[in-house]
Amino acid sequence: MHSMRSRLAAMAGIAAVVVAACSSGATTSPGTAGASGGASAPASQAAGSAAAGDPKTAKSAAEAGGVDAVCAAGKTEGQVTLIATPNNWANYGQMITDFQTKYGIKVQSDKPDANSQDEINQATQLAGTGRQPDIFDLGSVVAAAHTDMYAPYEPATWADIPDTNKDPNGLWINNYTGFISIAYDTKLGDITKFSDLKDPKYKGKVALNGDPLSASAGFNGVVAAALANGGSADNLAPGVDFFKNLTTIGNLIPVNPNDATVASGQTPIVIDWTYNQGGLIATLAPKGITWKVVVPSDGPPVAAFYNEAINKDAAHPAAARCWVEYVFSDAGQNTWLKGFALPVRLQAMQKAGTVDAAALAAVGAPATPPVQLTQAQTDAATTYLKANWKFITIPG
Repeated sequence: MHSMRSRLAAMAGIAAVVVAACSSGATTSPGTAGASGGASAPASQAAGSAAAGDPKTAKSAAEAGGVDAVCAAGKTEGQVTLIATPNNWANYGQMITDFQTKYGIKVQSDKPDANSQDEINQATQLAGTGRQPDIFDLGSVVAAAHTDMYAPYEPATWADIPDTNKDPNGLWINNYTGFISIAYDTKLGDITKFSDLKDPKYKGKVALNGDPLSASAGFNGVVAAALANGGSADNLAPGVDFFKNLTTIGNLIPVNPNDATVASGQTPIVIDWTYNQGGLIATLAPKGITWKVVVPSDGPPVAAFYNEAINKDAAHPAAARCWVEYVFSDAGQNTWLKGFALPVRLQAMQKAGTVDAAALAAVGAPATPPVQLTQAQTDAATTYLKANWKFITIPG
């Protein structure tokens, strides 16, 4: 994801909100448990528990005596450990800074360029050491496969989050989404669509953000390329063929792009999420690089959510719960929005008048509804990729 770390992602139900009054789109999410209709209050509220529970094990802020009590306990723990959250990815740098300032809890951000499976591996390898990640930020395929590793928790804004964007028991919650884009150095000329990338002048210049079998941007980049070449959510073959051709002619390179490879000119064209690349525009300008981010015009936009979850083996469980409270608060959701990522509570915040209107306008969401793979389509696509993505290895 991030700074080009990417992970296999969950589906983007929120896109129907941003795409100017599109009706509703089908949404899918990790796991097989279904949610009941309508917004629901936290389970602990429904139970009417009078006594405050332990903030380290509480399933909601209400159960622990409120957000302040949870975060006070987190401050006593002194730290929350994140993983795969680089500063430029969806404005995580600002999120971390603001959280530390507000709550006095140190944020330890490990392995910023890790992917979803790396997060799970790290948690497993470091279990019980005190150095394991407290928080996961995962794509749907990996998230769905490891729900036994999550601690259930429902933030105070639970009722604002659509049922299709959360596990009914609070094991995971969709957090933010974006669109697959082509980002490039404008010195190369204009690039508006996938077919442009076949031009011989781009030999050795095109990078895909991560291996499609372990990285969200890589996976969804293949989906977007398939749609641009006559494929569909049920047929990724044209997308795989497109990248195979780019590899054969030498345009696609076996490099996992990051801020440094972009700044150095090693990867002047990157297929990645809008929110990841949008954050580089201001960073690269002082270096004399005019970085442009476009949603390819030769196919419908592709979008996907990531998922927030608390490690049930968290060394700092109260601080982890405080972190979840912050990222799903108005402040946290607007911070993601300022990083070109669309937060899951966007619709509720628009209705309440708490959304940062300027940040929302700056996102520049496509005018047509995005394609959103169902879980079954994602599973089928993953199976196809395992059998057919063998012509290039993208490290990372």
